[in-house]
Amino acid sequence: MSIERLTERLDALGAIGDTGGDGNSRLALTSEDRAGRDLVVTWMRDLDLDITVDGIGNVIAVQPGFDPLVDPVMTGSHIDTVRTGGRYDGNLGVLAGLEVIETVQATGLDLDRPLAVGFFTNEEGARFAPDMLGSLVFAGGMQLEDALDISDVDGVTIGDELRRIGYAGIGACPARPPHAFVELHIEQGPVLEAEGVNVGAVTSVQGISWQELTIVGQSNHAGTTPMSMRHDAAYAAAAITTFVRDLAIRMGVPQVGTVGVTDLHPDLVNVVAATARMTVDLRNTDSQMLGDAEARLARFVSELADREGVTITSRRLARFEPVVFHDRVISLIEAAAETRGRSVRRMPSGAGHDAQMLARICPTAMIFVPSVGGISHNPAEHTAAADLHIGTEVLLDVMVELTRTRFDHRSGAERT
Repeated sequence: MSIERLTERLDALGAIGDTGGDGNSRLALTSEDRAGRDLVVTWMRDLDLDITVDGIGNVIAVQPGFDPLVDPVMTGSHIDTVRTGGRYDGNLGVLAGLEVIETVQATGLDLDRPLAVGFFTNEEGARFAPDMLGSLVFAGGMQLEDALDISDVDGVTIGDELRRIGYAGIGACPARPPHAFVELHIEQGPVLEAEGVNVGAVTSVQGISWQELTIVGQSNHAGTTPMSMRHDAAYAAAAITTFVRDLAIRMGVPQVGTVGVTDLHPDLVNVVAATARMTVDLRNTDSQMLGDAEARLARFVSELADREGVTITSRRLARFEPVVFHDRVISLIEAAAETRGRSVRRMPSGAGHDAQMLARICPTAMIFVPSVGGISHNPAEHTAAADLHIGTEVLLDVMVELTRTRFDHRSGAERT
């Protein structure tokens, strides 16, 4: 395995959509995303892999020379970024998968089933909602036709953009399930680094609730309108922002809440805001607690609207239940790390990942490697080369072992 080749590919992909200081902006289905896709597909072709592009633009590359009825062991992630992204989120999982396949081919290792690597469309959800969209369609969680009609804030649809960038494929959606799926990813949090642990064996993914709130008040003069007579959309948005933070603190770990977007109109220094548009992101590993957080927010929003004389409407952007990964695959990750003399701990994921969608259709788990300072979705995002190497070695071992592992896909249990 070549860590130099892996880091060179990470740097080459990171140069596309470079924003300076190791930052990246490759929003899904933009021209920058197309350039990144073209580069990764070139590397797939260099390995003589059989490449399929499906109807939502997911790209899957499979080792050739196997019976097409034999399902592959698959890895992968995404290459789209948020507007202020770094070089590792998603990209590592795809390029480490290529490195695993190239290593297996170079060593001539004889496998019972092929390996595959893919990248999924619009994982981030930064341009089109919901996030993990490509893997959701891949796994049959959304109809392809519905996904293609989704538009961004400018009214441009996914279908239009796929055609524009040349990635409106003909592969089936939903896809035939792989034998198993394992995704390597940076942690995007501080736990592994803080505890000095090399590898995270990811057990689950938090449930996610995204909604957009639109607040309609009344525009008025900032100097002449008494405070008691205002219908201030900006104040209502601020009150909701404060409530979301307080709610997460009151509920305690693992509840989190974030207001990521707030747009005001007319957005002038001397005018009471007439309207506000904002997003709320609630997450919890427990389904019941996530539902409780949603209900508490809804009650507060209703009471706030009545008190301030504003109208508040809600639109759901995404809603995913918590996901528990396959214990056998988790155990293989632990064993692979320990065999190589690496420290490992079981842990949940606070971020959403394509693997949670694949878990609907095949045995699945994830491998985490440390993030320096726990920073992600930021140009300062970084994982040391030594940790990239460790994670890719574990991914290699787990994928090879999964080619020998038999599962009962009807129950998720291992066959004897």
